[in-house]
Amino acid sequence: MTAKSFMKAAGSLLAVGVLSATLAAQNEAATRYDNQIETKVSQKLAAKAQFRNVKSSVEDGIVTLTGTVDLYQRKMDAAKLARKTAEVQGVRDLITVVAPNVPDQQLGQKLATKLTYVRTGYDSTFDYFAIGVKDGVVTVEGEDRTGTGRDEALADIYNMPGVRDVISNINVEPVSQFDDGLRLQTARAIYRDPVLSKYAIDPARPIRIIVANGHVTLYGVVDSTMDKTVAGLRAGQIPGAFSVDNKLVVKGNAADQPGM
Repeated sequence: MTAKSFMKAAGSLLAVGVLSATLAAQNEAATRYDNQIETKVSQKLAAKAQFRNVKSSVEDGIVTLTGTVDLYQRKMDAAKLARKTAEVQGVRDLITVVAPNVPDQQLGQKLATKLTYVRTGYDSTFDYFAIGVKDGVVTVEGEDRTGTGRDEALADIYNMPGVRDVISNINVEPVSQFDDGLRLQTARAIYRDPVLSKYAIDPARPIRIIVANGHVTLYGVVDSTMDKTVAGLRAGQIPGAFSVDNKLVVKGNAADQPGM
């Protein structure tokens, strides 16, 4: 081997050694960094009795939560607690909700009652949620005007014993003065009709009016086919509405899936 070749080989070995040392130092620093995060998260979890069965681990700044809680809201709270810890880059929530065994139909009815009789007032006329339950997993779909109704509905679901997981497919309608005008006109046309005014008496069961980009959809349960027809006619008379989809259900024909 020539002197030149020897020097070149030595230089390569030196470079590899420096790189290895640098990587080792970086790995050691990353491990210390992860350990510091894990300590902080573990201390926060240990400070709250509801998280006594929750464990955490950290890799590359990502916190993984495992263990069990007895309420879905506590699963969400644990993830929020970890996410708000300094230097945490993300949270992987693998906590299992060990909930009481509640039959799906019974759980669905409890949720329907809870959502219906808590969400009352003017804004509740302009949102609609449909709930399905399978093996304790709640799927909620619907439309909301501002996002406030969505948040309130999800909070009710999260805090219901028996809920093991939640799949939310709730859309927040686009902000539009035009749509707001259609909502108000449609509500006036429906509730001022002598046949339909009775649905304004009980604020927990209004005819729900959903408006998105000029398209009107009616949801809810009415007493008769005539009431459904009249509501559709009144909504159809509103100038400016691009379409009206009458999805009102006549009492007694309602599907098993609760809708509010």
